[in-house]
Amino acid sequence: MSDWIKFLGTAGARFVVSKQLRFSGGTWCRLQEMNILIDPGPGTLLRCFASRPKLDPEDLDAIILTHRHLDHSTDVNVMIEAMTRGTFNRRGALFAPVDAVEGEEPVVLRHTRQSVERLELLQEGRRYQLGSLDFFVPVRHRHPVETYGLMFQLPRGRVAFISDTAYFPELAGHYAHSDIIIINVVFFELPPAREIQHLDLEGARALIRSIKPRLAVMTHFGMTMLNHKPYQLAQQLSEETGTQVVAATDGMKLDLEKYLS
Repeated sequence: MSDWIKFLGTAGARFVVSKQLRFSGGTWCRLQEMNILIDPGPGTLLRCFASRPKLDPEDLDAIILTHRHLDHSTDVNVMIEAMTRGTFNRRGALFAPVDAVEGEEPVVLRHTRQSVERLELLQEGRRYQLGSLDFFVPVRHRHPVETYGLMFQLPRGRVAFISDTAYFPELAGHYAHSDIIIINVVFFELPPAREIQHLDLEGARALIRSIKPRLAVMTHFGMTMLNHKPYQLAQQLSEETGTQVVAATDGMKLDLEKYLS
């Protein structure tokens, strides 16, 4: 079976999520026969069963939280319960930063943490194995809570998820040699006179120009990105950078074989 990625939701930031202008169900990945759910935000369970064909949470092998913010983690407990068949079948893996599972306000509850077969803490520079799938955490991102991106090593190339972060000059180097990059682009332009630790369109442009992937996918849109029509911005970036850029839509399925063959 080919590898693919399905965007259960493409909402980013609190207002697009709270108004459900885009769904916020995270991203389901089928990689090397592993079913992985990344960042299950509000409504993930519903979006799984509304998907065509349906995505059954009992088929999940792992859940990954890039960080603990609510638009990335609200449904993590219900998805763990579904993955572990009501916590009665201890199975599956959870990968998450330490502050998502420990400390004063962990977002993963104790009883669901105890129901997974494997709990792994994400750390900068560390590699992880899931079946035959290898993935790597390149760098800690610049964000108000502990946040990481992901790089999956597939037989024919690398797929990177660049989660929420402020832009910094070294960021692109950590994701160099990625064939496909999926970038959270919350803002069209960063608000002036405020320190916002998110990427805007200019930050995405700089990353695409530096990394030069075969494909770049923008997702996790805030209100200003939606107002400027992401599909038009993607077309503009494609022309400016020479890289194919796509704006993800809710329910979009990305066949990786098309880009990694």
